[in-house]
Amino acid sequence: MKKIVFVAAIAIFSLVSVNAQTSFGAKGGVNSATLIGDIEGNKSLIGFNAGLFAEIAVADSFYIQPELIYSTQGTDDYQQLLSTTKLNLDYINLPIMFKYDVANRFYLEAGPQVGFLVSAKRDDVDVKDLFEKTDFGANFGLSYGFTENVFAQARYNIGLSDIYKNEGTDKVSNAVLSFSLGYKF
Repeated sequence: MKKIVFVAAIAIFSLVSVNAQTSFGAKGGVNSATLIGDIEGNKSLIGFNAGLFAEIAVADSFYIQPELIYSTQGTDDYQQLLSTTKLNLDYINLPIMFKYDVANRFYLEAGPQVGFLVSAKRDDVDVKDLFEKTDFGANFGLSYGFTENVFAQARYNIGLSDIYKNEGTDKVSNAVLSFSLGYKF
């Protein structure tokens, strides 16, 4: 996983060096995460996200924004063998967002994401071996720049891959609604 993050960072910085209209920044916020698919009784788990990004201008009003984000995900109160439990999944996510400036500093965003599982705990017991190491998803969102540097963002991530290792037909994916505040340097 360290090699993948390193290669992704090199790719991001290579893109950045090609274009002079690039800004860097940091962002963080709150997640409301759950699992969707063949799972019962789950509720949203409140967590957080924090990370870095580069915003690359590629045309008038069009930007590409690669990110490196730590994200706490999972679900709360899902049913497993007659009991309810809490599942915490921590990921390092690498979304690549395509942003369009619809109006003055109001952006529509969409793009793919790959996530790498860092830890998985069910009621504080390590269950990482039960989950896939990689998660693929699609992001959709909006952002608004209060100033040239400060912005707020809302984003929905829908998982496209089955995150649970199993031989059966059960399919389980991540679903995360996140709200973030950020600062461009």
